Amino acid sequence: MADLTHLRLDRTDDGVAVLTLDNPGMRNAMSDEMTASWVAAIDELAADRSVRAVVVTGEGTAFCSGGNTGWIASEPDASVDYLRTRMMAFYRAWLSIRRLEVPTIAAVNGAAIGAGLCLALACDIRYAARGAKLGAPFVKLGMHAGMAGTYLLPNVVGEAHARDLLLTGRVVGAEEALGMGMVSRVIEPEGFLEEVLGTAHGIAATAPIASRLTKLALLDGGHRDFEACIQWEAMAQPITLATADLQEGIRASREKRSPVFTGE
Repeated sequence: MADLTHLRLDRTDDGVAVLTLDNPGMRNAMSDEMTASWVAAIDELAADRSVRAVVVTGEGTAFCSGGNTGWIASEPDASVDYLRTRMMAFYRAWLSIRRLEVPTIAAVNGAAIGAGLCLALACDIRYAARGAKLGAPFVKLGMHAGMAGTYLLPNVVGEAHARDLLLTGRVVGAEEALGMGMVSRVIEPEGFLEEVLGTAHGIAATAPIASRLTKLALLDGGHRDFEACIQWEAMAQPITLATADLQEGIRASREKRSPVFTGE
């Protein structure tokens, strides 16, 4: 693909892709160049059936400090319609990671603030390095939350915690984020990315069809109700039972070895 600006895309032989926000001088703020690169990278990953897991992280000491609000401050006379159109394009660009049918992991190596936190919330799993700070201080800047923050945050941490964070604008540390369920694990900074990648490699080694269907089953808080759940599972589980991977998984279990899944 074309050269990426403010973003790196690295791949491993087992289907793990790593997207690194790479503008450390601006604490990985979402520049126009980074946004365009992000869209191109997500398009490439979405079309690649060999991808089995995606990790998102930041270069340097921050995960992502959020959107580049400089252009908003520089256009005080901009119309609401103009701003709405521009913000909607920005939201859709970054939230496009939700199009990916493979599991996505946010490796929150440092500060994840505002739209940066929303990007992490748009991933399936979040791990934080000890010392990372997470928050959505939109109201402290005089603005309403954006990039699906008022949807994603309640979905991840529940309504009470979401109200607390969005109405106070306070930023929390990794340990408090863990207590809220905002992140699943807190990991020491030394070896942080390596440990997260270890989890990603483990996911990549699972059966791809089963993995994709499980992700879809859990999307947006899961099923509407119990009946919808069992109706879905009664369709999705037989799909996996009809795969060659199922036979390989059973053989590997009997032979006490690691399975080699092919996605067939």
